[in-house]
Amino acid sequence: MTKTLDALLKEDGLILAPGAYDALSARIARQAGAKAVYLSGFSVAGSALGLPDIGLMSAAEMTERVRAMAEAAGPAPLIADGDNGHGGPLQTARLTAAYEQAGAAAIQLEDQALPKRCGHMENKEVIGKEAAAAKIRAAVEARRSPAFKIMARTDARAPLGLDEALRRGEAFLEAGADILFIEAPQSLEEMEKIAATFKGAALTANMVEDGKTPYLDTGTLEAMGYKLALFPVSALLSAARLLENVYGGLLKEGRLPETQERVTFQRYNEIVGLPEMLADAAKFKTE
Repeated sequence: MTKTLDALLKEDGLILAPGAYDALSARIARQAGAKAVYLSGFSVAGSALGLPDIGLMSAAEMTERVRAMAEAAGPAPLIADGDNGHGGPLQTARLTAAYEQAGAAAIQLEDQALPKRCGHMENKEVIGKEAAAAKIRAAVEARRSPAFKIMARTDARAPLGLDEALRRGEAFLEAGADILFIEAPQSLEEMEKIAATFKGAALTANMVEDGKTPYLDTGTLEAMGYKLALFPVSALLSAARLLENVYGGLLKEGRLPETQERVTFQRYNEIVGLPEMLADAAKFKTE
């Protein structure tokens, strides 16, 4: 039985939320057994625009992607990247309401200044702690139901140091955040310090391949005290490599190489639900 994010957070054990970038990947993640799915802004920017994650997706574009992916991932809850709220507290409040109405189970909000960028890129900048906390308060007030969760992320570790990131984490929890995300700690010791500082809080660990944070398995993260493990770009990086192979092989050999791994045409139609849809259509067929 699929559970809500609210229920998962109250249970023992760590939640693994694989990253998805469109409705198809969200659907496949859910079919694979994911208890929750993460909408990665990095991955959406890459898949929708073919561009890097530097704040180029608009709030409206992101909301429409949330709507499609929440439906495809359902009934598994979708945790959706809201970047820096696309503005100040008022814009953050509006984005929060839009994500909730679009079917997300949570919005992730960060304290980066524009132009924002992926948390594992260089030269990030953050806004002031009070201004960032104000956005979290605005998001908390804007949601209709407490079952819709606010994940507060700070990117202060890189530009301002771990101690400032910890202070911001405290401020975000005081502002009403349900889930805390200290982005890009750079060692096991830093990860352990975060877990010890916020013992009892719903802590997020962000596992980015080739990123700044030690790449750990879920058992290790759970033992450290983390509640949620995001693997935001695993699918995108793998898909990008597969596309390189497919297009390279196709252009080289004039057809798809027989050795290229793929699903069958029939299996793809099963993944996207064609048999069920045709059965539903048949119920309404008229003479």
